[in-house]
Amino acid sequence: MKKTEINIIGAGLAGTEAAYQLAKRGYFVNLYEVKTKQKNPVQKQDTFAELVCSNSLRSNSVTTGVGLLKAEMAQLDSLIIKNALANQVPAGDALAVDRDLFSNAITTYLRNHPNIKVIDEEVDAIDLTKITIVATGPLTTPKMQTALQELIGANYFYFFDAAAPIVTKDSIDLSKAYFKSRYDKGDSADYLNCPMTKEQYDHWVNELINAETVELKSFEKEIYFEGCMPIEVMAKRSIQAPLFGPLKPVGLGQNKDERPYAVVQLRQDNAVGTLYNLVGFQTNLKFPEQKRLIQLIPGLEQANIVRYGVIHKNNYINTPLLLNERLQLKEHPNVFFAGQITGVEGYVESSACGIVTALNVVNYLEKQPAVIFPKETMLGALINYILHADQNNFQPMKANFGIIPPLIDQKFTSKLEKYHAYVKRAQDILADFLGRNKIN
Repeated sequence: MKKTEINIIGAGLAGTEAAYQLAKRGYFVNLYEVKTKQKNPVQKQDTFAELVCSNSLRSNSVTTGVGLLKAEMAQLDSLIIKNALANQVPAGDALAVDRDLFSNAITTYLRNHPNIKVIDEEVDAIDLTKITIVATGPLTTPKMQTALQELIGANYFYFFDAAAPIVTKDSIDLSKAYFKSRYDKGDSADYLNCPMTKEQYDHWVNELINAETVELKSFEKEIYFEGCMPIEVMAKRSIQAPLFGPLKPVGLGQNKDERPYAVVQLRQDNAVGTLYNLVGFQTNLKFPEQKRLIQLIPGLEQANIVRYGVIHKNNYINTPLLLNERLQLKEHPNVFFAGQITGVEGYVESSACGIVTALNVVNYLEKQPAVIFPKETMLGALINYILHADQNNFQPMKANFGIIPPLIDQKFTSKLEKYHAYVKRAQDILADFLGRNKIN
């Protein structure tokens, strides 16, 4: 074991990934996590790497941004990806997990690792004399937020994120709902679908836009991340908007000759298949209104709601202004950041950021150059984006092909052909990069 001790604040996806990457390389990690004593508004579990918004790590297809990112992380021995694959539940071409099994497995492993000491306490100040990774996630405790604001001399940006409701499978009317994945991808029984006629949809969406929401505090602005927008906010923008989002009926007809006007999809939420979450139904509606709106959906008239949707404030720092290429504070080199607090958005992206930060801590301690993944890889493109985005209008970013440099002077007959070319280039470049830098 190497003598250097590294403090990691937060045992979410980024913090646990960083702890694993450092511990396996021989560093001793003090992993601080306060949730056993003090939970934030959306946390339910005492265990690490809790998935609060959805149980899905999104598409497995390598021709999607997040699919490519997961493939790259697998090459870096990602703790999160390994445990997701070991605890997955059916979800078409998506990687969804049993939340409890996934979180328990990661917690058990890290609590028993000889190079990791778990400290179940809140951190309210950063010791600038020690190497520290701040991985507090999007819901930093008030004391820690104050400490960080004092340290970086700038206010946090913030936006709102939301989690979807979960219902029991045995309360779903299977005479109205049917199993089907969009375009029959994956197993056709991966999703439950509740179809709506135009009349049913028009009535439902009218009730939705007039339903009561939880009142925001006076000092909070209504800023939502587009990728996790509350369903009622979407509908208020346009009553047709949900038909191009979570209620999109394309590819979900029971047979080729018919297509419902709208479809509400439910995805399996646990390994035994007793719980299903409403896909894309993140919401800030009051609980009685959620129950009323859910039970207006055909097939969910008797839905037993075991977890209501909630909305919460997500914090992130101005990474382009504050951090260097190591994801290290420019003015305080012992302090590094990882995960959603840096402005990456999503479970997979947060975990990937934890890997990059850990590798950079290692190289910093060993007086080696920064680990800068090539921009042609999804991992490199994502980190490059948050480091070089507009400081005056910095917004969170998910993995997508739009942030990867284009292939110059090549013509493609379809987006899929172009994405395949991006994937091949990324995989070839990453393999060369990992080999030259001896990263495994």
